[in-house]
Order: sequence, then C-alpha cells, then structure tokens
Amino acid sequence: MTPKKRTWRDAFLLVLKGMAMGTANKIPGVSGGIIALAAGFYEELIFSFSRLDIKAIQLLFSKGFSAFYQRVNGTFLCLLFGGVTLSFFSVSLVLDQFITHYPKQVLGTFFGMIIASVYYIWNDLPKYSYREYLSNGIGIVLGIGLLWINPGVENDHWLFVFFCGMVSIAGMTLPGLSGSLLLLILGNYTLLLVDSVNALFYTFKDLFAGNGWGLEDTERSRLLGVLLFFTLGSGAGLIFFSKVLEVILRHYKSLTISTLVGFIIGSLGAVWPWTSKTTALDENLWQITATPHNTYYLPNLVDLTTLSVVFFLFLGAITVIVLEHYGKKERT
Repeated sequence: MTPKKRTWRDAFLLVLKGMAMGTANKIPGVSGGIIALAAGFYEELIFSFSRLDIKAIQLLFSKGFSAFYQRVNGTFLCLLFGGVTLSFFSVSLVLDQFITHYPKQVLGTFFGMIIASVYYIWNDLPKYSYREYLSNGIGIVLGIGLLWINPGVENDHWLFVFFCGMVSIAGMTLPGLSGSLLLLILGNYTLLLVDSVNALFYTFKDLFAGNGWGLEDTERSRLLGVLLFFTLGSGAGLIFFSKVLEVILRHYKSLTISTLVGFIIGSLGAVWPWTSKTTALDENLWQITATPHNTYYLPNLVDLTTLSVVFFLFLGAITVIVLEHYGKKERT
C-alpha cells in the first residue's frame, strides 16, 4: 500500500474524520476503529501505524526527518490525529456535557450509527462463504462475552498501567473493541481517562499562568507519572497490534472484516441506551439481559424520553447513510 496524495478538501475531511474518531474513543462501548472502518480509511490507518517501527527510527537518524515522514505516511497521521486532538478541546467537551445530562440520547445516536455502519461494512465484503459466516458468529460470541466480565478495581502500579495502555489502544486498531470499555473492565477508566488527563490539563494551565509545573503537588505528580506509563503502553500496543493486523488483513481480509463485524454486533449491548447505568429500572419493563455489572431492558414506548432516544437512534443511522452516499459519489 502506498500513501495517497490528498487535496486540501481531502485533508479537511480527514481532520473531520479524526474528530469523529477522537469523540467516539471517549464513549465506553464505542470504538474509534469503527469510525475508521465505516469511513473507509481503516486499512490506511493500520498500514501507517505498522510503519512506526525500528526501520522508521533508523531512517530518521540516517536519512533525516523527510524519509521518516514518508515511511510512516506522516501527512495522513498528522491530519488524522490533528482532528483527534481537536476533538478533545471541542466536540469532546460538549459531548461530556451531553453524556452527563442526556446519556440515553447519546448512546442512542451511537447505536444507530453503529447499526448502519455494520450494514455497509458487511455489504462491502467481496464474498460470502461458510467461513465468513462462521467467523462472523465467532465475533458475535466474543463481543457478547466481553460484556459479562466483571469490572476490576483501580490499580496505579506502573506495569498494570502500561498494560492498560497497550490494551486500550486496541479500540483504535480493532473496530468494535472499545478502549474505554476495556479500561472500565480493568477498573482504571477514571484514573487514566479522567483524573490523569485532568492533572495534565491543570499542569499546563499553571504553566501558562506562570505558576510553574505544580509538581510539588504529590497527587498531581503521581497522576502525571501514571499518564506517562499509560502513554508508553499505548505506543507499544499501537505498534504491536498494527503489525499483526497488517499481516492478517493482507492475507485474510474477508475473514478479518467478518469477524470484526460480528464482534461489533456482539458488543452492541455496551451502547444499548436502556440499561441500569443510564436510568433507574422500572418494574413494569421487561428485563431482557442481565450481566454481572449491568441490566438491559426494553423501554416504555409511550414515554417521551424513549421517543427522543428513538429519534436520535434514527438520526445516527441517517447520518451514516448520508455519509456513505456522499462517500460513494466521491469514489465514483
């Protein structure tokens, strides 16, 4: 695979896709990888990640930054992660408020988007045989099984934090596998994605205000250390998973995609809007699934809140349909 040449318009769209990817990564149960798969840049993403290796470092020191930049598909990565970074200072901040006050509507939107994306991703598979259907079924079982794992307790040991970093990055490389959900299961979601990130924010705030780094605060120093090992683990996981996936996609593309689609379907329970974590249970509602840490149920269809969630569910699906229609026009 060779890096693509991009117009200014392509660059702008890639930044927007990066923003969508960064926003999705913040929602437990939603994978940034599914945005990449649905938006049509998943293979290029894995290709670019896989080039971040020892050879790239050797090129940097032997032939300079230009050779390194070309090997790792630097333009693509800079535009994409520029969008991811922007999302944390724009869309994600707004989304945090919506998650706090309207969790069911947010989950409904993502549920609709994922359902529509699964349809298009599966429809784009070049062939269907018993192997694709079998791998799809295996993916569904794995996705459902993930939801039954009991959440762990918070652990700030540097080895475990490093491991969390490696595991969480899977949400970017494996569509359907949410890095945020994995951190919830491991018990370190709040520590790594809330407390540590807030510590970094306040450090920069103090620095720009002329108050120094604020490292005399032992709790902030601890959290910044945690964030450092989490970042190192994420980098190591990114290189490892992308190398493995590049080989698998090259030789077993249809089986890989069908497995990932199955995994996405199986893990849809993570974004089902009507659960015990989004609202109190109603005794009159039929509980359809129970896990060790959550309860799923069917909504009351005459409730106005339910109707608003259904509206956002269809809005999410329609958004994907419109984007897919636009994408097909661009590709023809």
